[in-house]
Amino acid sequence: MSFGKNLQYLRQLSANMTQEMLAEKLNVSRQTISKWEMDATNPEMDKALEICKIFNCSLDNLFREEMDKRSDAYSNLRTEEVEGFRYVEYTVISHDPETDAIGRMYKCAEENGITHPRVIGWDFPKLSQEQVNVFNMHGYTAALILPKDIAPKGYEIKEQFAHQYAAIHIDRPFDNPFVKIPGAYHTLQDYMRTNGLVHVDHEVIPSFETDGESMDVFIACR
Repeated sequence: MSFGKNLQYLRQLSANMTQEMLAEKLNVSRQTISKWEMDATNPEMDKALEICKIFNCSLDNLFREEMDKRSDAYSNLRTEEVEGFRYVEYTVISHDPETDAIGRMYKCAEENGITHPRVIGWDFPKLSQEQVNVFNMHGYTAALILPKDIAPKGYEIKEQFAHQYAAIHIDRPFDNPFVKIPGAYHTLQDYMRTNGLVHVDHEVIPSFETDGESMDVFIACR
């Protein structure tokens, strides 16, 4: 863990705040910020508390955690307005639910003549403790975004309204999925907290990821 690396990470998440900009907020010199980021010195407690206030984090975050979970595979960290869409979904609870749920949505697309399907997915949280702890299961929901005038039989058609999301792109997510994908969610949560964005978990899909050789991860926010 490194205070200097954490400070640099938070500064970059905050609209790429420069050392000069942070120095002005803290009433110190740019050279002082540089020394902190190189771990040559640490700030006094009053300055550390000011840093926490600026970046909406805790002293534990700053000094005891390794906050930066980013990878070279990550790019295009942003907020964007995601347009509304119609969709159908399929949930699987098993040892490997992603494969079955996503496969079902691609099959639905093929059955309905959708030539360029867009499939998204998210973890399904409503499992019993027995399913998780005893049977080592987890849940996953896959959804097929529907083109206009397509209405697959046997599925409830749902509607997602336009909403703001924090998002990040992952290149080759399945090269190391148990590190890259959770790390992307972690980075998005830090980005939201640093920029004063609040997670929205009702009336829209709270978070989702796109399917493909590359992936975009989205978390609803305001």
